[in-house]
Order: sequence, then C-alpha cells, then structure tokens
Amino acid sequence: MTAPAQPLEFSEPGDRFYDYCLWEYPAAAPADGKLRSVNLLSQSFDSEGLGAQAHALVAALRADLGISRTVWGIKHENGRISWEFYFYDYARRQRTCSVARVLEVMRPWIASGLAVSESVDYFMFSIDIDAGLLSQRAPLRELQVYIGNVGSTVSSGISYQLTQEALQMKNFYFFFNARTEVRQIVDKVRSSVFLDLDRFNIDSVLWPELRECQTIVVANKRGHDGVYFSRITIDQLILFMNRMQFPQAQIAFATAHRGQLDHLLWDVGIDYRMEGGALKILKSAYYGVF
Repeated sequence: MTAPAQPLEFSEPGDRFYDYCLWEYPAAAPADGKLRSVNLLSQSFDSEGLGAQAHALVAALRADLGISRTVWGIKHENGRISWEFYFYDYARRQRTCSVARVLEVMRPWIASGLAVSESVDYFMFSIDIDAGLLSQRAPLRELQVYIGNVGSTVSSGISYQLTQEALQMKNFYFFFNARTEVRQIVDKVRSSVFLDLDRFNIDSVLWPELRECQTIVVANKRGHDGVYFSRITIDQLILFMNRMQFPQAQIAFATAHRGQLDHLLWDVGIDYRMEGGALKILKSAYYGVF
C-alpha cells in the first residue's frame, strides 16, 4: 500500500532562509504563505517510496535540532535517487550539534556504530540516506566529516570519509564569488588531471545559464571533480533538474509550484570527468533545508 503524500508545508512569519552552507540570505521575493523548501524533499520521499519512515526521521531531527537547521540534498547518480543530510555547527569544538547527538536521534531508524572524537575541529558532517538504511536492512557504514582548509587563499574546506576501519581524506572544496572571481573560477576548473584541455569546453561545466548566482564552489575529489552553483533562482533550478533528468515527478512538482518557491534561493552541483575526450557528468544534486 502506498503511503499518503505528505501535506504541503507553508512558510510562517519569522521564517529565516539558509543556503546549503547554512548561511542566511534575505528572501528573494515576499514569502508570506509560500512553500518551504522541505516540500521538495517530502515529495521526493513519497515518489521514491520511502514515505512514512523518512518523514518520521525528518520530524525527529527537527524536533531535536530545530526548524531549518539541517540541509538536505537529493542526488541523481546512474539513474538512482538517494539523499544526503548535512549538519553544521560553526562553533566547532564548542558545538552542540555533534555526530553523537545526531546519530542518537536517528537510532530508531538507522543503526550505526560510528563515532567521531569531539576534540576534532570539525564544523560539519553529512550522512547518506537511502531506503536500505532507513529500514535497517543495512547499518550506517560511513559518514563525512568536514574541517576548514587553513592556509588556502580562498574560503576552503576538506572532507574526510569515516568508516569503522579508517578516517580518510576525500574532497577539497574552494569557494569563489561568482561575480568578481570569474577568472579564478575558470583557472581552478581547468587545473585538473581529469580534463583533456585540448577538447574541454568550459561551458560544459560552468553552465552559462547558472553563472548568474552568488557563489561557485569548485571541488577536487578522488576520481573526478565537482562544481556547485549556490543561490540560484527557482527557474534555474527547474532548468537544472530537466537537464540532469531528475525524475519527472520531482520536476513536475517544482514546476507546478514555481510561484510558491520563488522566494527561495537554491543550490545545485555536478560531479564530472572527461572520458574518451568527452565530458561525463557522474552525479548531480540539488539542495534545501528542513
């Protein structure tokens, strides 16, 4: 039996708006009576068959951490949809949002024996979510921990993959102002062992339709690179979802409610590398908060 769809959730007076770094921004349009970004997450759970368990997990995290304190990502890779939740506390070692706290909240749905020393100077961590994990058919085998990259000439972070066996470096992230640091962004994208520069077209990664944003992040990862466009409009998000061939139900929801989502700014990203002289997009994702 299919679970009933989650009711729409509307903005309320006093709502504050955050991007995928949990940095606050002013609403892009009047927000009264419009939809919160969590509605796209809820719709994806319903259309992908996760339903009640996923909604209960979100409710538990909100009850413990507060509203709009968790970032969600919906990822599309090899025709499969998955999710990732991101937890921030910029107080670092004085944090109140710790790995241990979040895993305890998640324990009724997600089994895990992972632990991170709270003496580590992390400001963020993330957990991948899928149907197998929520049903406890499989335990949580890894999570990502993020620290600052002190010494970088631009704002930068490093992620590490934590498993029961090891803590290993995973990704580097570099943040650029999309309007004033265009040359630096292009140079950073082109500085890659995964690109054949004789055949590479910069527009295949730095999409002209998405360059009108506030921040562009370039990531260097183990087997590929990534680019993220931060604080784009709902129209840019819908374009991205269509081009990356997200499930039609997700695209239809965003399109049908476009006028109720235009007060929000969105974040999207792609992972890519060149294979056989052609660019291959390996994964795409878009982000909001709950």
